[in-house]
Amino acid sequence: MKKNSKDSIVEAAIYLFNTKGFSGTTIRDIAQKANSNVSNISYYFQNKHGLLEYCFLKYFESYIAELESAFLCIDQGAKATLQKMAESIINYHTENMQLTRLILREMSIDSQTVREIMSTYFAKEKYYFKAVIEEGMITGEFRQVSVSFTIVQLKSLLSMPFLNTHYLSEVLHVFPHEPYFTQKYIGEINNWIEGVLTPHHPKELVFESI
Repeated sequence: MKKNSKDSIVEAAIYLFNTKGFSGTTIRDIAQKANSNVSNISYYFQNKHGLLEYCFLKYFESYIAELESAFLCIDQGAKATLQKMAESIINYHTENMQLTRLILREMSIDSQTVREIMSTYFAKEKYYFKAVIEEGMITGEFRQVSVSFTIVQLKSLLSMPFLNTHYLSEVLHVFPHEPYFTQKYIGEINNWIEGVLTPHHPKELVFESI
């Protein structure tokens, strides 16, 4: 990576924001880590807040692009589309783990930037998830469920491992950075889709009612 490049500054900022926190990181820290200088950071991002906002945009532009691409498979069925969405997001998160962790953590803080994200990118995310779930209920692929609570569960599945990486590795001995995790976890999400959204076989319904 070229010295003083924009990408090196962003990469350094993501690392430092994750390890030292946003408040605990200075512009000079970022410049030193990026092997750059403060004037370059000012040129590209104005200040530290501008750099954080760029990280938000970098993450969400790609995140929504993954959802939009998967949504194009809607003519193949709602279940296949939702599975494709989940697979695309998990792959994106594992390929950009540091950025994902930073953004998911920062989204828990009430701020003007977060409110703007909710009114733009999260509104788009809700549209795609809602459209697929409702399509599945209309066609009979999915049973009748609460769309809002289903989205809550799905978003939890898509974000929890990347927001709590230390818990996974230290307590559960599961390692999200390994290819095995990606394959296994996508399979587990597919099992959730089958178990929670797919209508049960009539015999299973009779058994459950006893």
